[in-house]
Amino acid sequence: MRGLVIKNTGSWYLVRTEEGKDIECKIKGNFRLKGIRSTNPVAVGDHVQIILNQEGTAFISEIEDRKNYIIRRASNLSKQSHILAANLDQCMLVVTVNYPETSTTFIDRFLASAEAYRIPVKIIFNKIDAYNEEEQHYLDSLIHLYTTIGYPCFKISAKEQEGIGTIMQELKGRITLFSGHSGVGKSTLINTILPGIEVRTGEISACHNKGMHTTTFSEMFPLPDDGYIIDTPGIKGFGTFDMEEEEIGHYFPEIFEASANCRYGNCTHRHEPGCAVREAVEKHYISRSRYTSYLNMLEDKEEKKYRAAY
Repeated sequence: MRGLVIKNTGSWYLVRTEEGKDIECKIKGNFRLKGIRSTNPVAVGDHVQIILNQEGTAFISEIEDRKNYIIRRASNLSKQSHILAANLDQCMLVVTVNYPETSTTFIDRFLASAEAYRIPVKIIFNKIDAYNEEEQHYLDSLIHLYTTIGYPCFKISAKEQEGIGTIMQELKGRITLFSGHSGVGKSTLINTILPGIEVRTGEISACHNKGMHTTTFSEMFPLPDDGYIIDTPGIKGFGTFDMEEEEIGHYFPEIFEASANCRYGNCTHRHEPGCAVREAVEKHYISRSRYTSYLNMLEDKEEKKYRAAY
């Protein structure tokens, strides 16, 4: 029997069959022996084959080939990955300039990982109702930066329901992963788009200006006009996984474009003579923050460990 994985709690999976029935499923043990270095070999968005048992639950016996997936290094497990979701049409990265602050390092790591698996990303800047003049100015500069690179950006207030109609248009007929730090208003946004599902929302920790986790597992929600939203737990850091050092520059479109003019084909854009990328940074054709994020990811490869990116 074929089905779609719509929820993952870590210990079991909820699979929606082609007949529209939801069945609780476990993984057959041999999945963990197939060399999948992942904390979750089955992910929300996977199409699977299941075998029913007498109790009315089932075993997942097979995962169908994935169109794509987005992955990050599992927290505290340097040799393992965590698949956020599979078979995506796009990601929407929900970020905030403050309350809590989303760093450009975090944004760039997410964008690079999505580039690696050819998943388009749209950046949603939330809480525009809460920012002072200085924060609004910084927000506009970030939107200019990422729009210039090629990432569509949207300004919204989920709380005040400002800009939500535009986001809903972008969701139609697509499978969309929502991601971002805890506290950026992801759950509030999903509740606004899909009233009635009541995803739990959380408060911001006043002492650290960081969000506190409310979503504890990934879940897929159907949209009324065709398509799905996938809600994921808020993530603190985005440790990249399975990227070779020489590939990292490929996932920064503007660095990849400039690198065609480097003197050496294997240039790492750090210290080599005739590096077109460093020249572009000096001339402000490439953002200093993006170049810093690129160097930060190279450090990951050298240290061979997960670095939390706040």
